Amino acid sequence: MQINLTGHHIEITDALRDYVDAKFSKLERHFDHINNVHVILNVEKLTQKAEATLHVNGGEIFADSEHQDMYAAIDGLIDKLDRQVIKHKEKMKRH
Repeated sequence: MQINLTGHHIEITDALRDYVDAKFSKLERHFDHINNVHVILNVEKLTQKAEATLHVNGGEIFADSEHQDMYAAIDGLIDKLDRQVIKHKEKMKRH
């Protein structure tokens, strides 16, 4: 799985990159048909926003999350993506 990480108004530090990689590897354990991921970390005044698009077999999955802390925003993003990936996986099994 290839992860493209982009920062808007934020410098992508090694610590942030490692955190994102670790979280997405956990997501990949649930569903291994993720081709690539585009993650955008954005800072807007007091709000930290993380959003991601997953390119999977059979479509795309998008989610975003906002929080005052970037790491918490990434955690929220992963939670949302995890639920969507599980739903997508169940749909794939039915067909």
